[in-house]
Amino acid sequence: MGVALRKLAALPALGWWLMVVGAVRLGFVWSAFSDGQAIRAGVYSNAQVSDLHSRTVGVWTLLSCTLCFMCAFNLDNIPLCAATLLSFVYAYGHYVVELLLYRTINAASLGTLGFFAVPSVIWTAIHLRNALHRRAAKQA
Repeated sequence: MGVALRKLAALPALGWWLMVVGAVRLGFVWSAFSDGQAIRAGVYSNAQVSDLHSRTVGVWTLLSCTLCFMCAFNLDNIPLCAATLLSFVYAYGHYVVELLLYRTINAASLGTLGFFAVPSVIWTAIHLRNALHRRAAKQA
């Protein structure tokens, strides 16, 4: 237990942010599996959502949540950071398409999702760019 607490205490700010985002996503996963109400009422408010779709979104979100937690403790792992960054890009891109093309979500839902996704994309991209520059400098 002591080692885990020391690792948690030593997390840089990006690691803490990813833990918060992962925790929020975990709450969303719980709702998606329990009754799907957050999926129906919150995100896809302009569409009919089946229990199957709710659980599918739950699994997809659980995977991205797992990436957040893993990346938070392994920020030096460039492929893992890239996968986490892409998970944010893909998920938020999906919701942008749902709003603009299919009209299955509303702008308020996109804004709420963007509150977590946009800073995560920017911050993780900057971190990844810096990590790649450090790697290149070491190899030179």
